[in-house]
Amino acid sequence: MDHLTKLEEMLDRANMDIKNGKYEEASNTLEEIINIDPNFGKAYNHLGYLHEVKFKEYDKGETLYKLCLEKTPMYPSVYYNYAVLLSTIGKWEELKELLDQSLNVPGIAKATIYNEYGIMYEQQGELDKAIEYYKKAGLNTLDKNVLERAKGSIERCKSKKDLF
Repeated sequence: MDHLTKLEEMLDRANMDIKNGKYEEASNTLEEIINIDPNFGKAYNHLGYLHEVKFKEYDKGETLYKLCLEKTPMYPSVYYNYAVLLSTIGKWEELKELLDQSLNVPGIAKATIYNEYGIMYEQQGELDKAIEYYKKAGLNTLDKNVLERAKGSIERCKSKKDLF
């Protein structure tokens, strides 16, 4: 078994541990991957996710996502995860920069990225811009659920506009 295959198998094991709620085990496996190969960017993403979502350590999560971007800039998952973190902590300038950058990543789900733009603008009260991006999200998907979510987001923004 080659080096990369072993690391990918360890990453799969960590993913299963995360799904099964075994966060400490997952964290230990991810740390082990990084010790074996400090340039294996995907491990930083998954570790960042754990720190952000499961441990609520946003600074640590952000640091790990940045390391993933540095080591593996073409890994789509880090853009989704890091975008959610930046949105959660309200770092709008960094978020816009990340979303702009993500649109050039092969394999990125543009509908998901446009939805994140919509959320960003909605949270900042820029409802017309939010609606514009939710429409883009809807137009860039073949998934009925994503389309329904986009429609719901547009309706929510229109309702908010009625409050003004």
